[in-house]
Amino acid sequence: MHIQMKIFIIILLLLLLSGRVEAETVGGDEQTIDAPRPSFSVEILPWETVKELIPNKSYFTIIDVQTGLSFHVQRRAGSKHADVQPLTNKDTKVMKKIYGGAWSWDRRAILVQYDDRLIPGSMNGMPHGAGALKNGFPGHFCVHFYGSTTHKTPTPDFAHKLMILRAGGELKRYVYHMDPYESLHILEVAINQHDEDLLALILSGGERGIAKKMIHHVKHIDISDLSLLPSEDIHPIFGLVVHARLKWITGEQEQNVKKGEMIIRRNSPEDQWALDAKVLAALLE
Repeated sequence: MHIQMKIFIIILLLLLLSGRVEAETVGGDEQTIDAPRPSFSVEILPWETVKELIPNKSYFTIIDVQTGLSFHVQRRAGSKHADVQPLTNKDTKVMKKIYGGAWSWDRRAILVQYDDRLIPGSMNGMPHGAGALKNGFPGHFCVHFYGSTTHKTPTPDFAHKLMILRAGGELKRYVYHMDPYESLHILEVAINQHDEDLLALILSGGERGIAKKMIHHVKHIDISDLSLLPSEDIHPIFGLVVHARLKWITGEQEQNVKKGEMIIRRNSPEDQWALDAKVLAALLE
């Protein structure tokens, strides 16, 4: 199911759940009256706005875009992003279910429901640092919004940025307008986050089969030593051949290092840039 359709279904369910339906008897007949319902809207908001809108100690609901599961949290701290804790043991169990039963640093696209707003965000799923609530969660986890940063870097984390765009329904637009080299950064995120959908989005022809095999085979990858061409030397259709050093770890924990060529191209000036899936798969064998 497409992400946009999932977001629509989530909003529809929230609308149905938020409106109380009361019964009233008129002339012996029972009639239903819909109480006013909030108008939910999805809007990507900058961190500078969100941190004032949702201050410390605020309660809100996190909705995982991919699964549709939701749980309640409290923002406890954070200046560069929100440090958040699940509210109860039940909420912790739901969060762990979202992550397949194991805590992970993987970023996930989320919608934050606060009052009548649905704010696209990104979370990781690894307990760390301190925690104050009795919820079975040993610490807190991080929730990022557009423009927020980690504690260690002055610029936004690229993987969090992609997940925020996914939650806001803007990921495909972003990929469509990316420059060819950016597809290599997305390649790293997709493999390291074990994100088959994201990987298929940047492979030629949307090669779902190759994406699935690659995610299963490669657990982590680093791409370095790129050969960069001036923008005027990049052919608008045939694209370019990029020489790079690839270092990756397989599912069997085998470490590999290889220097090789990757092809990035598009079929017409109106298409997006995409990595040649078969060339990349052969390189990572």
